[in-house]
Amino acid sequence: MCLAFPAKVVDIKDLLATVELSGVTRQASLMLLPEAKLGDYVLVHAGFAMQIVDKQQVDEMLEIFDEIEDKMQNAQ
Repeated sequence: MCLAFPAKVVDIKDLLATVELSGVTRQASLMLLPEAKLGDYVLVHAGFAMQIVDKQQVDEMLEIFDEIEDKMQNAQ
């Protein structure tokens, strides 16, 4: 199963962004999304920013992830 996660762009150097989600930072290539800028929320998959998304979409995705995590923990 493939999953992209939403993250906020907090730094950009050339085509490499530092993205943050819940206090965790990672590097993501902007080769496929060179128009991304500081403060944008992007979907990251396999180390590449794939799509710019708005904050409302991010909040909805994170809510769904939380629901999935709760259901998985309750199933154990």
